Amino acid sequence: MTAVPATVRTATASDLKAVADIYTHYVRHSVATFEEIPPTVAHWKQRLDDLSGRKLPFLVAESDGAVTGFAHASPWRPKPAYRNTVEDTIYLAPDATGLGLGTALLEAVITESARAGMRQMIAVIADTGSEASRALHRRFGFTDAGHLVGVGHKHGRWIDTFLMQRTLTAGHDPQVR
Repeated sequence: MTAVPATVRTATASDLKAVADIYTHYVRHSVATFEEIPPTVAHWKQRLDDLSGRKLPFLVAESDGAVTGFAHASPWRPKPAYRNTVEDTIYLAPDATGLGLGTALLEAVITESARAGMRQMIAVIADTGSEASRALHRRFGFTDAGHLVGVGHKHGRWIDTFLMQRTLTAGHDPQVR
């Protein structure tokens, strides 16, 4: 497939219906998310406001005037000692996969998270049977950090997750504890 021209930009409230629609597809038809009930536009507005208040990125990819994907970085865990670690999230419209949008969104969310002073980024990737998300993350320097077996149950089956990690700040060796 050929990459399509896309603009990656900060999400606005007017993008959130499209964000909700994209995510709803994955909630209803896949195991890529462990959500079972699609979040409302109001939920996405709250998420946008929360992440903006934390100076964390919430981005959309726009092609031909339509939102074709979104990405954000959110706090990894609520405990204060994790304050410099974020988890990335990326979803593409079902008809927009394989066009380079995931690459553009991941690159931007990494850049913006580093700019916000974050130190580590974690990817939690459900075992959907496709290697695409893990391969994308590997291209951006993520390494395998763990495999959790049967931690989710959706659509009548148990699902594993893979944890991947990437350092965002230069000069830090994640192997040094």
